[in-house]
Amino acid sequence: MFSYQDQFSAATKSHFQAQLDLINTLTTKAFEGVEKIVELNLSATKASLEESSAAFKQLAGAKDPQEALSLSAAQAQPNAEKVAAYGRHLAGIVSGTQAEFTKAAEAQIADTSRKLSALVDEVSKNAPPGTENMVSLLKATISNANAGYEQLSKSTKQAVETLEANLNNAAKQFTQAAEKTTGRAKK
Repeated sequence: MFSYQDQFSAATKSHFQAQLDLINTLTTKAFEGVEKIVELNLSATKASLEESSAAFKQLAGAKDPQEALSLSAAQAQPNAEKVAAYGRHLAGIVSGTQAEFTKAAEAQIADTSRKLSALVDEVSKNAPPGTENMVSLLKATISNANAGYEQLSKSTKQAVETLEANLNNAAKQFTQAAEKTTGRAKK
Protein backbone atom coordinates (compact mmCIF):
# COMPACT_ATOMS: atom_id res chain seq x y z
CA MET A 1 0.00 0.00 0.00
CA PHE A 2 1.21 3.49 -0.82
CA SER A 3 1.75 6.09 1.85
CA TYR A 4 -0.26 9.30 1.82
CA GLN A 5 2.79 11.15 0.55
CA ASP A 6 3.15 8.75 -2.37
CA GLN A 7 -0.55 9.11 -3.21
CA PHE A 8 -0.41 12.90 -3.11
CA SER A 9 2.86 12.96 -5.03
CA ALA A 10 1.38 10.81 -7.80
CA ALA A 11 -1.79 12.91 -7.82
CA THR A 12 0.22 16.13 -7.99
CA LYS A 13 2.35 14.83 -10.86
CA SER A 14 -0.77 13.72 -12.72
CA HIS A 15 -2.43 17.08 -12.09
CA PHE A 16 0.56 19.05 -13.41
CA GLN A 17 0.72 16.88 -16.52
CA ALA A 18 -3.00 17.39 -17.07
CA GLN A 19 -2.52 21.16 -16.68
CA LEU A 20 0.27 21.14 -19.28
CA ASP A 21 -1.94 19.14 -21.63
CA LEU A 22 -4.77 21.63 -21.12
CA ILE A 23 -2.48 24.60 -21.77
CA ASN A 24 -1.20 22.96 -24.95
CA THR A 25 -4.75 22.26 -26.11
CA LEU A 26 -5.95 25.80 -25.37
CA THR A 27 -2.89 27.32 -27.04
CA THR A 28 -3.49 25.23 -30.14
CA LYS A 29 -7.16 26.25 -30.23
CA ALA A 30 -6.24 29.91 -29.75
CA PHE A 31 -3.76 29.80 -32.64
CA GLU A 32 -6.34 28.07 -34.84
CA GLY A 33 -8.87 30.81 -34.02
CA VAL A 34 -6.35 33.57 -34.74
CA GLU A 35 -5.36 31.86 -37.98
CA LYS A 36 -9.01 31.77 -39.09
CA ILE A 37 -9.44 35.46 -38.24
CA VAL A 38 -6.27 36.38 -40.16
CA GLU A 39 -7.49 34.37 -43.17
CA LEU A 40 -10.88 36.08 -42.99
CA ASN A 41 -9.26 39.52 -42.79
CA LEU A 42 -6.90 38.80 -45.69
CA SER A 43 -9.77 37.58 -47.85
CA ALA A 44 -11.92 40.56 -46.92
CA THR A 45 -9.09 43.00 -47.59
CA LYS A 46 -8.28 41.46 -50.95
CA ALA A 47 -11.93 41.47 -52.01
CA SER A 48 -12.35 45.03 -50.77
CA LEU A 49 -9.35 46.27 -52.75
CA GLU A 50 -10.55 44.57 -55.92
CA GLU A 51 -14.08 45.92 -55.51
CA SER A 52 -12.84 49.42 -54.66
CA SER A 53 -10.73 49.46 -57.81
CA ALA A 54 -13.69 48.38 -59.93
CA ALA A 55 -15.97 50.91 -58.23
CA PHE A 56 -13.47 53.71 -58.77
CA LYS A 57 -13.26 52.85 -62.47
CA GLN A 58 -17.05 52.95 -62.72
CA LEU A 59 -17.26 56.27 -60.89
CA ALA A 60 -14.45 57.74 -62.99
CA GLY A 61 -16.39 56.79 -66.11
CA ALA A 62 -19.59 58.51 -64.96
CA LYS A 63 -20.84 61.10 -67.46
CA ASP A 64 -22.43 63.40 -64.91
CA PRO A 65 -22.86 63.83 -61.14
CA GLN A 66 -26.29 62.15 -61.18
CA GLU A 67 -24.84 59.01 -62.72
CA ALA A 68 -21.98 59.06 -60.17
CA LEU A 69 -24.51 59.36 -57.34
CA SER A 70 -26.55 56.47 -58.75
CA LEU A 71 -23.45 54.29 -59.06
CA SER A 72 -22.40 55.15 -55.52
CA ALA A 73 -25.84 54.30 -54.16
CA ALA A 74 -25.93 51.02 -56.07
CA GLN A 75 -22.65 50.00 -54.45
CA ALA A 76 -23.75 50.83 -50.89
CA GLN A 77 -26.18 47.91 -50.46
CA PRO A 78 -23.81 45.10 -51.53
CA ASN A 79 -21.09 46.60 -49.34
CA ALA A 80 -23.42 46.67 -46.33
CA GLU A 81 -24.32 43.04 -46.94
CA LYS A 82 -20.64 42.11 -47.14
CA VAL A 83 -19.92 43.88 -43.86
CA ALA A 84 -22.81 42.03 -42.24
CA ALA A 85 -21.54 38.71 -43.60
CA TYR A 86 -18.06 39.53 -42.31
CA GLY A 87 -19.49 40.25 -38.84
CA ARG A 88 -21.40 36.97 -38.82
CA HIS A 89 -18.33 35.03 -39.97
CA LEU A 90 -16.16 36.70 -37.32
CA ALA A 91 -18.75 35.96 -34.62
CA GLY A 92 -18.83 32.34 -35.79
CA ILE A 93 -15.06 32.03 -35.46
CA VAL A 94 -15.09 33.59 -31.99
CA SER A 95 -17.99 31.41 -30.90
CA GLY A 96 -16.39 28.25 -32.28
CA THR A 97 -13.08 28.98 -30.58
CA GLN A 98 -14.82 29.71 -27.30
CA ALA A 99 -16.77 26.46 -27.59
CA GLU A 100 -13.51 24.54 -28.14
CA PHE A 101 -11.98 26.26 -25.09
CA THR A 102 -14.98 25.42 -22.97
CA LYS A 103 -15.07 21.82 -24.14
CA ALA A 104 -11.37 21.27 -23.40
CA ALA A 105 -11.52 23.02 -20.03
CA GLU A 106 -14.68 21.20 -18.93
CA ALA A 107 -13.20 17.82 -19.82
CA GLN A 108 -10.00 18.61 -17.96
CA ILE A 109 -11.76 19.94 -14.89
CA ALA A 110 -14.17 17.00 -14.77
CA ASP A 111 -11.26 14.55 -14.99
CA THR A 112 -9.22 16.37 -12.35
CA SER A 113 -12.22 16.69 -10.07
CA ARG A 114 -12.99 12.98 -10.41
CA LYS A 115 -9.38 12.03 -9.64
CA LEU A 116 -9.18 14.41 -6.69
CA SER A 117 -12.46 13.14 -5.23
CA ALA A 118 -11.26 9.55 -5.58
CA LEU A 119 -8.01 10.46 -3.85
CA VAL A 120 -9.82 12.21 -0.99
CA ASP A 121 -12.16 9.25 -0.61
CA GLU A 122 -9.21 6.84 -0.51
CA VAL A 123 -7.35 8.96 2.01
CA SER A 124 -10.45 9.43 4.15
CA LYS A 125 -10.95 5.65 4.39
CA ASN A 126 -7.55 5.28 6.00
CA ALA A 127 -7.54 8.57 7.90
CA PRO A 128 -6.89 8.40 11.61
CA PRO A 129 -9.81 9.00 13.97
CA GLY A 130 -10.53 12.66 14.68
CA THR A 131 -9.75 13.88 11.14
CA GLU A 132 -13.35 13.65 9.89
CA ASN A 133 -13.78 17.44 10.07
CA MET A 134 -10.66 18.01 8.00
CA VAL A 135 -11.84 15.50 5.39
CA SER A 136 -15.27 17.16 5.30
CA LEU A 137 -13.61 20.56 4.90
CA LEU A 138 -11.47 19.25 2.03
CA LYS A 139 -14.53 17.79 0.29
CA ALA A 140 -16.43 21.08 0.76
CA THR A 141 -13.48 23.00 -0.70
CA ILE A 142 -13.47 20.76 -3.78
CA SER A 143 -17.22 21.17 -4.15
CA ASN A 144 -16.93 24.98 -3.86
CA ALA A 145 -14.14 25.07 -6.43
CA ASN A 146 -16.29 23.08 -8.86
CA ALA A 147 -19.24 25.40 -8.25
CA GLY A 148 -16.99 28.41 -8.88
CA TYR A 149 -15.80 26.94 -12.15
CA GLU A 150 -19.37 26.25 -13.27
CA GLN A 151 -20.30 29.87 -12.56
CA LEU A 152 -17.25 31.12 -14.47
CA SER A 153 -18.17 28.87 -17.38
CA LYS A 154 -21.74 30.21 -17.44
CA SER A 155 -20.49 33.80 -17.30
CA THR A 156 -18.09 33.18 -20.17
CA LYS A 157 -20.84 31.64 -22.29
CA GLN A 158 -23.10 34.63 -21.57
CA ALA A 159 -20.33 37.06 -22.54
CA VAL A 160 -19.78 35.29 -25.86
CA GLU A 161 -23.52 35.21 -26.55
CA THR A 162 -23.70 38.94 -25.81
CA LEU A 163 -20.76 39.60 -28.15
CA GLU A 164 -22.44 37.62 -30.92
CA ALA A 165 -25.74 39.45 -30.38
CA ASN A 166 -23.98 42.83 -30.47
CA LEU A 167 -22.11 41.95 -33.67
CA ASN A 168 -25.32 40.77 -35.31
CA ASN A 169 -27.16 43.88 -34.15
CA ALA A 170 -24.41 46.17 -35.47
CA ALA A 171 -24.42 44.38 -38.81
CA LYS A 172 -28.20 44.66 -38.99
CA GLN A 173 -28.13 48.39 -38.20
CA PHE A 174 -25.40 48.96 -40.77
CA THR A 175 -27.41 47.10 -43.39
CA GLN A 176 -30.53 49.14 -42.56
CA ALA A 177 -28.58 52.39 -42.78
CA ALA A 178 -27.14 51.36 -46.14
CA GLU A 179 -30.63 50.47 -47.40
CA LYS A 180 -31.90 53.91 -46.37
CA THR A 181 -28.97 55.58 -48.08
CA THR A 182 -29.54 53.50 -51.18
CA GLY A 183 -33.24 54.32 -51.13
CA ARG A 184 -32.59 58.07 -50.86
CA ALA A 185 -30.01 58.03 -53.62
CA LYS A 186 -32.36 56.25 -56.01
CA LYS A 187 -35.03 58.93 -55.54
